[in-house]
Amino acid sequence: AGTKDGVTALQLDIKTEKVEFEVLSGALERAKVARKKILEKMAQVIDKPRETLPKHAPRIATLSVPLEKISDIIGPGGRVIKKIIQETGAKIDIDDMEGKVTISSMSEEATNTAVNMIKDIIKELEVGKVYLGKVKRVTNFGAFVEISPGKEGLVHISELSDKYVKNVSDIVKPGDQILVKIIGIDELGRITLSKKRVRTDS
Repeated sequence: AGTKDGVTALQLDIKTEKVEFEVLSGALERAKVARKKILEKMAQVIDKPRETLPKHAPRIATLSVPLEKISDIIGPGGRVIKKIIQETGAKIDIDDMEGKVTISSMSEEATNTAVNMIKDIIKELEVGKVYLGKVKRVTNFGAFVEISPGKEGLVHISELSDKYVKNVSDIVKPGDQILVKIIGIDELGRITLSKKRVRTDS
């Protein structure tokens, strides 16, 4: 095997004790001619590596994540990882010994979406930062908003608006996407959010 510039690999199987130099030299010369002809035929089909992957080639991405974040990616009973797989269609393999997550899909968009979802999960949340969240459920005292996969916080009814709010459902409903600011994270990891402070603190 080799390129137009020379031999890159050579395999020699012989039954005799030795091979005469002339025999070996002649074999290599004939192989050189044959190799060049094969390379010429190959160049007629494709003269350089493809800039993009073939349509049916899987798109694979690998992430290295902190070991303590693996449980966040999986979620209680596998809820979080199942949601990512369901929403993107990507296959996700986790090596919880090495902290390696492999994402694969036939769709580049699906792979990238799953990668971004996982990055959002392992990203440290910051008090004072604004996030785009989705209202998951509404109670009489506030709304629970998911700000990244598997991470929810509470917007208390008093943090929904500057004005008096009688019913939470008058302001937000399940499925709504809203901007919220993290105003606190307690020692148990519970997140407190505010909708009204996104505007008033800006």
